[in-house]
Order: sequence, then structure tokens, then C-alpha cells
Amino acid sequence: MTICASCGTGNPDAAKFCSECGARLRPGAPARGQRKTVTVLFCDVVGSTALGDGADPEALQAVLGRYFERMKTVVERHGGAVEKFIGDAVVAVFGVPVVHEDDALRACRAALEMRAALPALGLRGRIGVNSGEVVTGSPERLATGDAVNVAARLEQAAEPGQVLIGAATRALVRDAVETGEERPLDVKGKAAPLAAYSLLAVVGDATIARHLDAPIVGRALEQRALAEAWQRAQSERACHLFTILGTAGVGKSRLSAEFLSSLGGTRAVSGRCLSYGEGITYWPVVEAVIQLGARPSDARAAAALAALLRESEAPVAAEEIAWAFRKLLEEAAPVVCVFDDLHWAEPTLLDLVDHVADWSRGAPILLLCMARPELLERRPAWGGGKLNATTVMLEPLDDDETGSLIDQLAGAGSLDARLRGRILDAAGGNPLFVEEMLAMVGESGSEEVIVPPTIHALLAARLDQLETSERRVLERGSVEGNIFHLGGVQALSGAEPDVQRRLMGLVSKELVRPDRAQIPGDEAFRFRHLLIRDAAYDGLPKATRAELHERFADWLEAHAHDLVELDEICGYHLEQAHRYRCELGLDDDGLDDERTARLARRASDRLGAAGTRAFDRSDVGAARVLLERALALLPAAERPFELELNLVEARFTAGELQGAIDAAVALAERNERRGEEVTALRARLHAVQYGMLAGGSASGIRDMAERALAVFEQACDDAGLADAYSALAWAEHNACHWARQNEAIERMVEHATRAGYVALARRALDVIGTGYVFGPTPVGESLEWFEQHAADMPRRPHMLGQKAMLAAMQGDFDHARLLCEESEAQLLELGQRLIALTSAMGSSYVELLAGNASRAAEVAVAGCDALAKHGERGWLSTLACQAAGALYVLGDDDEAWRWTEVAAEAGAADDVITQMLLRQVRAKVLARRGVLREAEVLAREAVAICADTDMVAWMADARLDLAEVLAAAGHTAEAAAEARTAEELYRAKGHVVGVALARTKAGELAAAAT
Repeated sequence: MTICASCGTGNPDAAKFCSECGARLRPGAPARGQRKTVTVLFCDVVGSTALGDGADPEALQAVLGRYFERMKTVVERHGGAVEKFIGDAVVAVFGVPVVHEDDALRACRAALEMRAALPALGLRGRIGVNSGEVVTGSPERLATGDAVNVAARLEQAAEPGQVLIGAATRALVRDAVETGEERPLDVKGKAAPLAAYSLLAVVGDATIARHLDAPIVGRALEQRALAEAWQRAQSERACHLFTILGTAGVGKSRLSAEFLSSLGGTRAVSGRCLSYGEGITYWPVVEAVIQLGARPSDARAAAALAALLRESEAPVAAEEIAWAFRKLLEEAAPVVCVFDDLHWAEPTLLDLVDHVADWSRGAPILLLCMARPELLERRPAWGGGKLNATTVMLEPLDDDETGSLIDQLAGAGSLDARLRGRILDAAGGNPLFVEEMLAMVGESGSEEVIVPPTIHALLAARLDQLETSERRVLERGSVEGNIFHLGGVQALSGAEPDVQRRLMGLVSKELVRPDRAQIPGDEAFRFRHLLIRDAAYDGLPKATRAELHERFADWLEAHAHDLVELDEICGYHLEQAHRYRCELGLDDDGLDDERTARLARRASDRLGAAGTRAFDRSDVGAARVLLERALALLPAAERPFELELNLVEARFTAGELQGAIDAAVALAERNERRGEEVTALRARLHAVQYGMLAGGSASGIRDMAERALAVFEQACDDAGLADAYSALAWAEHNACHWARQNEAIERMVEHATRAGYVALARRALDVIGTGYVFGPTPVGESLEWFEQHAADMPRRPHMLGQKAMLAAMQGDFDHARLLCEESEAQLLELGQRLIALTSAMGSSYVELLAGNASRAAEVAVAGCDALAKHGERGWLSTLACQAAGALYVLGDDDEAWRWTEVAAEAGAADDVITQMLLRQVRAKVLARRGVLREAEVLAREAVAICADTDMVAWMADARLDLAEVLAAAGHTAEAAAEARTAEELYRAKGHVVGVALARTKAGELAAAAT
């Protein structure tokens, strides 16, 4: 008979698939195999050859018989099982068939007793003890795994009469034993020496217990701090971030629950980060939004949350999700929003919490976050620098507090002093340890509680005492995660009868509790603690895990259509199934090979879809992780080009400029080798565009884009055409051909929309806006375009800064300043900090036109410093020129010249606007210094550079600066003519301020000429 590793049903030996659950059968697989941590003991007689030399065979048999019987008795008295006798060696396992939390200590006690018993038998021996994870359940062996081999090596290395224990065993029993110094052992086949310790004596005990809910004890200061934070949030009508840090089981959730129970009618919502959160960025936010049962009154915010909940397919950026969620909380206030297990959060979710804490105004909100201390490893400055943030670290309870907790749970005086003391010592101030130990005492009725060395050992021991059917149900639930659904457990449980009744039994034993279902029409349960889930899951063999993850993904696909992040979750389970099969070598075994490959493709499809969606909403961090996982599942030859290109773009957007260039080049070369010209060309286009931003020249981009257009048109490839027009727009942008840039962008949007190329299409408005500001379209018409797209501006606040420059050209400086402030504030609200720094270009331009050169210089210099700290060079070069221009107006020629040097160093040789502006400033500085010939050359070069563009207003600026230089050289009439030309150019643009400046200058020069 072949036992199904998934459901345990017996099947005929000839069967290929389980008759109960349909899982593929693997002949020879362990029956009801289980992974568990056990302790293995090897005992061997020293000098057995000499003992047998000349001895009567019957006498020798009697000696060895007494030896084996005595050793077996000792092992079994300490709860171990003798696996076999090998020659004159005894092999015993502690933890089979049932794990005890003190198996390692039992093995140590047995080893010392065996050593003490050997002299009475006339024998000497050596013993090795080692702990580790094994697989159990084989009819041939009690345990299989490296832990067994290491135990044998320790025995071989021991001296006669010595017990050597391994490092893993010592870690489990170090508080209960005395050992000698570490002895490193060089063992064949091991990359590093094994640490061994001579066991000298057992000096302590361990106890056993079960889990109970506990009253809160010893948290008065933390409770007061939490209550005061909420009172402050209400009185100040402000947001407060309160973070509770602590190790697993120390009482974070208990403290939070106590606080929430005191809120009365105040609304409280909560969300928990999933233990497998890569790419599952917004799960806690979705939970909170659903609990609130409302949408913001702002239509844009409501639309963003609708997209988050998958109620619409509209793309939405991560920054906008954060903004919309903040708006929802503000309207729901007063409200307490709890985020649990934040140490598993994606960076984007941490950014969202930061956003709400930093930008919420006028509403009492408490953000209550719970996390393990690992959060600070990921975000060392979490909560730092915020006046509205409090972080508390829950330390273990002291002895008095722990004793009080024990008395409240068990009843004062119900435990004898010795038992109470052992629990107190073993708990180490951890309330969960106390609860679990007392629960086990209550269920077993034993007065001899053995203290567990770690909580993992305690929980593993507790689960091993469950009935087989209860444990099986618990294990199936653990496959889904900390929260699991009845339907999923039933689907994974095969022939297991009455799963719901089993679950209710587990509820009564306080291993799980009912929870809110995420899947409509189903029932959900939550493990009382994540470590219980981990202990249940860790007991499953990898073959079973692979089977169950695959079947759970199948169940999800059939029953969870409305799950917001179905792709991420389903992809995770398929990915896990594939990983375990690969670890077991089932990716190179006939039918298994094809099944494993099919799992990889399914997982990749799901993760790829999730990654693409994350990229479309600008959640770059999640996109990168998901896309990398999706692509890693497939051989290079089978990786979808669009996913690879999305990953390249995600790396670029994340700031990995050189990495994106290298990846794009590698992608192009790989596709060229395959003869895939079209996709290779698309990758090349991305590489050359990124190369330009990295400081490279823009030469060649136009030619490549135009060649690519012909190729893509021939292939009827809309995505390729979008990429080609994007590259062409970059070339026109760099050349300051703004009308051509916008024409290219419009064509790009047309093809990107047709191809579903969302990420590229959504960036179009920002680029088109620059064309209306810098290009030839009159200011009035340009402003009309911005009004037509007013609904898009809240999502594209960069456009507000562009509109501000147009308002300044009309002389509406107050409105322009307001637009600049709004642009910067909204960019910061959306988390677009680098883009927000570019607001300095618009603000500096506005102030200079308004005649406030001092403020213009201040803004520009500060902006340059901030950009330099971010390693940015493209915008920096232009802004440095603006700083130089403002400083020239202030008469600080030396400093103005220095900033032109900064611009020259940062800007590329073919960066048209930078090369033009720095020449204009240098020409005027030189003219004022009397270096007139060189000044005129530079001024005319600037005019010539601009003449090849359609920057009408900036062409007028260059003409007006040339007029100033010519006037300084005494060429007054020619200077007046240049000023009049500038006036006409300003008038063509509708640049009211420029027209007035040029007219005044022309009049002054004309008067001087006469």
C-alpha cells in the first residue's frame, strides 16, 4: 500500500494518484512523514575487539546482552526510543514519536546515566548527542537527516568515558547543564568545523505547560503613554504615531487590545501585514478600508481607493493611495488605526504610514503600529524626528510581575512553590511562555512541568500532543498562513471528517480563534500566535508542503475571485510549491519534471501580473520584488520580454541608473542572439535613453528612434512604436524642440494606450506640460491647455509648477507663487521628494521675473544643494544656471561665475538649455568686467544655440542679454535692435513681463544711440 503524503489515505501500490485527494503518489515516500526537531544519541563501547579476544562467545553475548538491555532501559526511562543496535553501538532518538520541549535535556540526562552504568557492566564507552531537524515516519528508521550523522561523528570524536554534545544541543540546554570549553572538530564533508562540548553535569530542570489567555500585567507605564497619546491626538485634533515594539509573545497585542477596549464608541480599524508580504503591499490598508465601510468625499481619493480594492482597473500611483487613505482617515476621525506585524511590511506601506503621520491635519487620528524589533533594522529612524511620534519597547516582565501573572492564570496558591518557580524561571518574563506552560499543565494534569528552552520547542511539544486529526487540520490551516479559511482547510484535508468540528475543538484549546473572513461566504480562523502557526507548518515534510501549496492555489483560483491581491497570494503559494519540489529534486524526474515546470509557469504568470500592476501604479519597490521573483522562476529562454522590460524600467525608476542600463543592454544582446530584432531594438531604445540621463550624449538617439519607427511600423508593434516615440521625444526634449517633443509624446500615448502600456502613457502629461511652457505656444493658449487638464493636476502636481511659470509671464506673481507652493506641497504629500526639489526651478524663475533676485538666488542655491545630495545632475545643471543669473542681478559676479562652473560640470555638452544659459551669464559677467570681445562671442553663441530651438521666450532672453553685452561695448544701435527683436519674440509668446522689459530696454538704448 502507498500512503498519500498529502492526506494520509492508503492506496494500492499500483495507483499513481490518491483516490481521496487526487494528489500524485510517490511510491516509497514516508507514511505520514513529519519534520521535527529531535535529539539523537549514539553510544558505543570502547575496546570491544579486545573484549572479544579469547572470550567465550556465550559469555560475550551475555555481556553485550546486559549492555543493550541496560542502555535501552535508560533511554526509554528518559522518554527516548532506541532506533537500532549497530554492532555494539546504541542509536536512540528523543522526540519520536512525540516531541517534548525538553528532548535535548532528556538525551543529556540519559547520556550521563548510560555513561555511569557502563563501569558496572565492566565496559567503557563514549557518547555523542546532537539535536536538529529530521524527517520521521519511515518504517525503516525513526529519523533521517544530517542531525543523525553529526551525532555519530560526535561519538567517534569523544574520548573514552566522555559525552560530547553538539552546538544545537548545547543551545537548547545551556541553562540546565555544565559543559567544558568548545572543541572544534574537523569533519569530512563539512565546510566548517563542528563545535563540540564535553557534557559534565545536568544541573537544572525544564517544565511543560499549555497556553491560556492572560490578563494584562505590569504594563502600567505603557498603558498610560498610549492613553496620553490618544488624548493628545484628540485635544490637538492631530495625528499621533504610536509604535509598540517587542519580541514575539511579549504582549504587544495584549497591550493594544486593552487600549482598544477602553475606547468606548470611538471607531477603531485594523490591518495585519502578512508573514509572506513581498509585493503584498496594501493588504493591511485594504483591511482597514473595508472595515471603515466608506469612501472619501473627494472624488479623486475615492477613485484611488476603488482602484486599490480592484473595483476599477484605473492605474493609481503609490503616492496617491497614501494620500487617499489619509483623506479617508481624516474624514472618519476620531479614529484609531492599528497596523500589526509591521516588521513584515513592504517599504511602500511604511512610506504610507509615514505619509499619514507627517501630513494629516485637523483630525484626531492614532496610528497604532505593532512590530518586532526587526523593524528598526529596516527603518533605523522609524518615528525619529517626529514630534507627534512615540515608540515604546515592551521589555520582559520582572519576576514580581511574572509571578502575579502566574497566580492570576492558575489561581493563587494552586501551584506548589517548586512548580511555580520553574515556570517563573523558564518564562524569562515572556507572558506567552507563561500562558503556554500553564495551559499544558492544566490539560495534562501533571504536576511535573518541564521548562522549555525556547518557545519553538514549547509549541512543537504542545502540537505533538494533539490528536492526529486535530493536528492534521491545524497543519492544513498553516499552509494558508496566520489567518486561514474553513473552505481552504476542507479542500486540503482530503478524507478528514468534520473539519469544522475539529477547528472548534482547536478553538476551545485556544490554539486558534475565529476571525473575519476575507473570502465572502466562508469562515476564517486565526492562530492564537504566529509561532503556533510556524510550529504547525514546520512539522510538514517538504513534499507535503509542495502538494498542499499547489492545491491551496487551485482552491484560491476557484473560490477567491474577489480577493484584492489574488495574484500576489496565489503566486506565492505556487512559488512555494515549486521551490519545495526543486529542493527535493523533483524538477528532474520525468513526469515530476513537467509538473514542476508547470508550477513555475503558473507562479510566474501570477507574480508577473502582480508586478506589472504594481509598476503601473508606481509602486516600484513591490514591482521590483514581484517581477524578479516571476522571472527567476523561468529559464532565460522562456522569460516574457514585457516582464523583463518592466523590471528594467522599475530599476531605472528606483534610481538604479547604471543597473538599468546594464540590464537593458543585456536584454537587447540576448534577444539579438535569438534573432528577435523587434524586442532587441526596444531594449536598445531604453538603454540609450537611460544612458543620456547618466551623463551620456543624446547623439544617436534620434537616428535610432527613426530607424526603430520603420521596424515597428513594419511589425505593427504598438508597444515598440510607443518606445520609439518616447525615445524621439527625449531627443527633441534635449534639443529643446518642444513642439516636436509634444508631437512625439502624443503619438507615444496613442500607441501606448493601444498596447496597454499603462506605465508609459501615464507619464505623458508631465512631459507635454513642459512643451507648453518652453515651446512656442502662446501663454494664453498654453494656460487654456492646463485648464482643460485641471482634473489631472492633483495627480500630476508637477503641472502646477509649470502653470506657475506661465502665470509669472503674465505678471500674476501672487498666483504663480501660490501655484509653486501647492505644487511642492502636493509632491511632498505624494512622497515624490526628488521631483519636489525641482519645484525650485519654477519658484526661482517666478521670483526673478517678479524682480526679487535675492529670493530667486536663495531658492535656486538651496535647490541645487538638495539635488546634489541626491546625486542628481540633469536638473541641477539648469538650476545652477538660474542661481548664477540671479546672483549676477545682485551684483555678485564671482559667485555667479562659480555657479556657471557647477552647471558646466553637471550638464552634458549637448544639454541645450544648460549650455545656452551658462553662456548668457558668463557673457554678462565678462562684459561688466570689461572683457568685451569674449563676452560678445559667448552672447552670440547663446543666441545661435537658441536659434535652433523653438524656445521663443528663452530666445528673447538670449537676445536681451546680447543687447546688454553690446551696449557695454558701445554698440548702442545694434543693442537697441536686439532689444526690439526680443520684444517681438516675447510678444509672440504672450510673455507680458518680457515685452515690458524689452520695450523699456529698447527705449533706453535708442535714446542713448541718438
